[in-house]
Amino acid sequence: MVTDLTRRLPQPAPGEHRRAGPGGLRRAGRLRELLVAGVFDSFGMALGWTVLVLLATARGGLAEAALYNAAMLAGVVVSAPVTGWLSRRLPGRKLLRRASAIELTLRVGVLAALIVGLPSLLVAAGVLVMHVAAWTGFAAMRAEVAAVDSRPRAMTRYALWTGSVEAAGTGLAALLPFGADGYPTGWRLIVVFVVYGGSLIPTILSASRARVTPHRSRRSVAAAGLGYGVVRPALVYAPPARNQRGVRRRRLPFSPRLLVAGGAIMVLASGPTLLATPLTSQLLGRQWVAGTAIAFTLGCLLSSGAVELMGRLRLPAVLRWTLWGLGMLVGWLAVSLHPMTLLFALFLAGVSQAAFEGDMDSRVAEDAPPEGVTTALAYSASTRALGGSIAVRLLPVLVTAQAIGTAVSAAVLILGVASLVIWVLTSLPWRQGGPITA
Repeated sequence: MVTDLTRRLPQPAPGEHRRAGPGGLRRAGRLRELLVAGVFDSFGMALGWTVLVLLATARGGLAEAALYNAAMLAGVVVSAPVTGWLSRRLPGRKLLRRASAIELTLRVGVLAALIVGLPSLLVAAGVLVMHVAAWTGFAAMRAEVAAVDSRPRAMTRYALWTGSVEAAGTGLAALLPFGADGYPTGWRLIVVFVVYGGSLIPTILSASRARVTPHRSRRSVAAAGLGYGVVRPALVYAPPARNQRGVRRRRLPFSPRLLVAGGAIMVLASGPTLLATPLTSQLLGRQWVAGTAIAFTLGCLLSSGAVELMGRLRLPAVLRWTLWGLGMLVGWLAVSLHPMTLLFALFLAGVSQAAFEGDMDSRVAEDAPPEGVTTALAYSASTRALGGSIAVRLLPVLVTAQAIGTAVSAAVLILGVASLVIWVLTSLPWRQGGPITA
């Protein structure tokens, strides 16, 4: 049956890419369009968000910066069920447009609220809602990338470029001259607002060619609806399974075990990296934030090759993710010795975090049914954000910026032991049933 259905799909002429349906964009062209929109969005987001975090650090120290980071990550957590609900009711183009419009408004509003001195809890509430919209749109964008090219390399490339340009935006924001009161002034402040909000315009324009559709509006062959010539049997629609009483069982579009593993890695490994801007500002001064951003960018640029190298080892997914977590942390063990060790720590974190996110998203997208890819990717990001939110709230409570190595040492020990245990359970010859893949 699957063979008959896939044979009916129109085939491209030899040497040609299949066109992507309405809009006439070829597959490679659509992927480039998504990458460009993601790059603009990520750069503007990083620029404005870094300015916001630096202002928060100047106003209330590491505690206030951690509050806004926790609110940001809580918004990512809430975005998962919101995305799941919306993706079953709205086509991709409407979902992207509405999420981007809400996010654009809140980007400008939240930054203005902080500058005029509104209470931190009110600003944090705005940050939370802003990131619900932001990550709803981000999940929809990644679903579009998966529709164009479902290989891990494509998803990692998207995470690589968006992560890299975020670091560039962070560095540029750190180099902006602030006034005597700790705030950017004049035309520089106007540029920050314009870039922060206007960087979403390419995403809004790209949404007009979105291909992902709600589950109930799909035809029997999902690949035909996407128009990318994807003819893998996994993309052929199958109705929900029924139990013995004939009642339909609703299958989760993701593996809870994989999400729990990814969230646990973030709890243990992500804290120092997520708080890199305020930590660097307190340890070395604001002028070093740009250098750490460049180091993080260079690491992100190498993450695609690191994923391919790790893939050749054919390690189980959870073991790979544990090793990526160790990579996020080990450089932080010696940050108090010399400023260059902090740059090295951010370089390793850039390699490992981008690789971890791309690896996890590609695995989640691979396991998800075609009608549930957007929801599965939203929950993937949400789980990582929940782990990150816990990490950034705990870290300032447990240690000061100067004692960050103490907390990192404990996390490295836990991840190291976990890696050894997972390797023993999955690799020793006496284990029956083949290697564990999750």
